[in-house]
Amino acid sequence: MRDIAAATGLQSGSWVYHFRTKQDILAAVMEEGLAQALERIEAIGREQLPPREHFRALLRTHLDTLLGPGQDFIPVLLYEWRSLEAAARPRIVELQRRYESVWEMAIGELQRSGEWAMPTPVDRLLMFGALNWIAHWYRPAGPLDAVQLAAEAERFFLRTPAAPLGTRSAPRAGRARAARPRSVRGGRASRRES
Repeated sequence: MRDIAAATGLQSGSWVYHFRTKQDILAAVMEEGLAQALERIEAIGREQLPPREHFRALLRTHLDTLLGPGQDFIPVLLYEWRSLEAAARPRIVELQRRYESVWEMAIGELQRSGEWAMPTPVDRLLMFGALNWIAHWYRPAGPLDAVQLAAEAERFFLRTPAAPLGTRSAPRAGRARAARPRSVRGGRASRRES
């Protein structure tokens, strides 16, 4: 708590005026972050874009939420969910459901248009599993920026052929290769060392 207070310029006891417990802080971080992310993707839905453009905008926004600066709630949401007391979970779950329903509608539009070639009952779950795992391995200094990564994700999810080699954008000069993948041992992610 002292570290957080120092980083925000508050007195270490100032938290008690706004939050009664550490659990309240944890819930507030998750809730505020999800509410902002939800606001961004609901705004995309109001633009009435064609299905593929809608999906592309959602992908870019989701990756920006995962990987962009100032999105510190993401690791809290992904890794501290089990630390959240049961009483605080319904508010967070409701925001997650609203967030996922925007995606379900977009996937439904793509399926109806024929652009989501092989729909399955678990498309949304598989998609979020793949997208959210990016937070584990993506490095800004790697060969792909977030926009290029969104284009690759779109190509993957919609099962479209890759662009011809001559038309693919080359990785940015001077960028390091992507971080090594992580292996999962005993349910915990650990960086594979060689």
